[in-house]
Amino acid sequence: MPPAADPLAPWLQERLGVALLRRQAVGGGCIHQAWCLELAARRQGQPARLFAKTCPPEQLPLLEAEADGLRALAGAAADTGLVVPEPLALGLSGSLAVLVLPWLSLGGGGDWDAMGAALARLHRRSLDGCLAPQDRPACFGWGQANVIGSTPQLNDWSEEWGAFFASRRLAPQLEALARRGIDLPGAQQLLERVPGWLAGHGAEPCLVHGDLWSGNASLLAGAAGTVFDPAVHRADREVDLAMARLFGGFPAAFFTGYEREWPLPPGHHSRVDLYNLYHLLNHAQLFGGGYVARSRACIASLLSQPPG
Repeated sequence: MPPAADPLAPWLQERLGVALLRRQAVGGGCIHQAWCLELAARRQGQPARLFAKTCPPEQLPLLEAEADGLRALAGAAADTGLVVPEPLALGLSGSLAVLVLPWLSLGGGGDWDAMGAALARLHRRSLDGCLAPQDRPACFGWGQANVIGSTPQLNDWSEEWGAFFASRRLAPQLEALARRGIDLPGAQQLLERVPGWLAGHGAEPCLVHGDLWSGNASLLAGAAGTVFDPAVHRADREVDLAMARLFGGFPAAFFTGYEREWPLPPGHHSRVDLYNLYHLLNHAQLFGGGYVARSRACIASLLSQPPG
């Protein structure tokens, strides 16, 4: 699209004072359209670049939630070696909702061990104080609702981690599936067991990425790595490590680096399936199919374990 005809061109000029040279579609997920914005200003003979997401204007709250999460993560990531892209511009441009971020050259330079250690530092640093005006660092949750994928994610504050995970994470997913007529045997029994199950290992309310699969993280030249597309909240830090195991893509070095920097408590492996049930249920809601069967199998397996 010629720059003069591109509806983003005047918006970018007004918001950031930059001239758009061209906009090219790039891979960036299934919810929004993703773009590489090449600018007229040049750096070392190459066009300067920015990254943008666009979607229909009624989906602006999704981008606002993402921007909120990125700002909080960036605050916790300072001096950790982990790069979090901070929002540069956000708003409505004609018939589009737009979020503009720095362009990151993904896929090289760092190493997974260093990235794992950097995530551990982020988790630990997030315990030091408020990361956003609505933050409450002594509680589990977040100051506003956001989304996991495109599914609403409730974040009402709670002082009890097990109660939060049961009522704000598992219960809404199970209720949504039940409304669709999807039967998950043992769901209520599991919900009743979760608070006691999670009461004994001293979970602390760390700021977590919340959607840490390999598609939302990458190695990065000149840094340990980067994370993006978050679903932030304060939670047991183990939820990030658990999801990093769910779909693969994170090598053993990532977990080695994390454990060296801040070892996980005893028994953490026993909680991986419970924490990942949340994501299986969400995928069952979004995609159905095999994720429903995996959710049923996960619930049955969890209920077969000794309570406590």
